[in-house]
Amino acid sequence: MSQDWLTEPCFAIDEESRQRALDHQAQLTKPPGSLGTLETLAVRLAGMQHVAMPTLQSVWISIFAGDHGVAAEGVSAFPQVVTGEMIRNFANGGAAISVLARSLGAMLEVVNLGTVNDPGELPNVRRAIIAPQTGNFCERPAMSAVQLDLALRAGADSAQAAQDAGAKLFIGGEMGIANTTSAAALACGLLRESPRALAGAGTGLDAAGIQHKVAVIERALALYPADDDALSWLGRVGGFEIAALCGAYIGAAQRGIPVLVDGFITTAAALAAVRIHPACRQWMFFAHRSQERGHARLLSVLEADPLLDLGLRLGEGSGAATAVPLMRLACELHSRMATFAQAGVSSA
Repeated sequence: MSQDWLTEPCFAIDEESRQRALDHQAQLTKPPGSLGTLETLAVRLAGMQHVAMPTLQSVWISIFAGDHGVAAEGVSAFPQVVTGEMIRNFANGGAAISVLARSLGAMLEVVNLGTVNDPGELPNVRRAIIAPQTGNFCERPAMSAVQLDLALRAGADSAQAAQDAGAKLFIGGEMGIANTTSAAALACGLLRESPRALAGAGTGLDAAGIQHKVAVIERALALYPADDDALSWLGRVGGFEIAALCGAYIGAAQRGIPVLVDGFITTAAALAAVRIHPACRQWMFFAHRSQERGHARLLSVLEADPLLDLGLRLGEGSGAATAVPLMRLACELHSRMATFAQAGVSSA
């Protein structure tokens, strides 16, 4: 299967619209720059949407779920059956992201890429089954070339669905027992850094559990050459859901949909996406600073300044969904505040 689509150009950001928004900010009844990040959010969105007054009412959330063969190494505090059980919980509206999506009026889809405990057909769950789980990457590559391609394309399909629905913002979330191990291994491979710096507690491991996770990742890294080829590392140690996130981020940028990146796992996917297609970075916003060890390092590499720092480490796209109201307020302030001329207020 061809992966040429991965390097197709990203949608152009309109500099004229961005400048019009910046000029409008200078006329609002406030000291210049006094709303800080709220101003820059609105101005960036204006350039992305090709309008002077951006809006964020239509939000699309895709939760990608898949099981990991490396779970056999005992790297998670939860059993592997939880992945399939949580897909059912998403479908039934009981998960954190389900509650957040309803509160935001966001469109929520769940994409089942393959689980050992298959929940079957469920409402609002798209079955894009690749295999019951990835390979145990301590023994062999997590994915074949065909499986990697299918996962990437599943993410791009979600970006297309978001565009078809008129979404103004794309959020990717994930579910997969052992996926913090996969994300940490991916980050180590891409950055050529030690697992001791990037592997954390995940679902709640104690110090001994984290040390075991580090040893597992070290075993996996020893199998492969020290290079920084993102597609190779996705196939070696990635997960179906991590590769799908990567494909979705690139696909969203190609379709002109801003992306709001969640926590550690999604940021590892974002790093891979940027390594594959550097231009997609300009379409990314970063929602929060996760408590998961290694997230700060990934944010630093991506030169990302997250919007929130709430001690979150749940995943599911929950941190990104929590940041949406802030982005919406940025748009409301930008479009609804009076200018000095409208309000009859003297400017500086």
